[in-house]
Amino acid sequence: MSDESLFREVDEEVRQEQFKKLWERYGNAVVVLAFAVVAGVGGWKGWQYWQVRQAESAAETYFTADRLATSGKPDEALAQFATIDHQGFGQLARLRQANLLAKQGKGDEAVKLYDAVAADPSADASLRDVARIRAGYVLADTMKPDELLPRIGDFDKDGNRWRHAAREIFAIAAWRAADYTMAERYVNAIMSDPEAPGPVRQRAQTLSQLLTPLLAKK
Repeated sequence: MSDESLFREVDEEVRQEQFKKLWERYGNAVVVLAFAVVAGVGGWKGWQYWQVRQAESAAETYFTADRLATSGKPDEALAQFATIDHQGFGQLARLRQANLLAKQGKGDEAVKLYDAVAADPSADASLRDVARIRAGYVLADTMKPDELLPRIGDFDKDGNRWRHAAREIFAIAAWRAADYTMAERYVNAIMSDPEAPGPVRQRAQTLSQLLTPLLAKK
């Protein structure tokens, strides 16, 4: 046997001995780690599947409730919406619940739901804004403009996407409070804004016509 062959065999034996010692020391940990990796991957896939199933179930319940609402069965729809606890569809369900309650004249209950969505940090920012605006419309019948300022005052700024709705809410609240000058100011702000949506502009024009004779008496 040549020196080179001998060195190779010795080197191989050394490596085997080192591997044996390493395995005796860390073998169990390696097995546990391997099982952990497999379990982790399986758990992740299982969690993803569970998430999909939860979303599908929530979506099915949501659209069932929505069909009930549009077919003239609000109470049944409210009961269905109340069962949805999925994060995304649950927030949409709260908004639809609040809308139905407002239509039934249950303003306090509607505002409570709107406020819950608006205060939910896990809700999408656009949904929180929608909740605040819709609550503002409900409260415009009973609150004065200065009482609504803490709720929606930050929307009343040029460039804000919700400024038209906020100004309409303030105009309605001012009109209800018989502050016709303030109502006219907000109405004019809407009508002079070229980006005001058609329906908001039309309602502003209607309110302007109602305000004209009232302002003439002052």
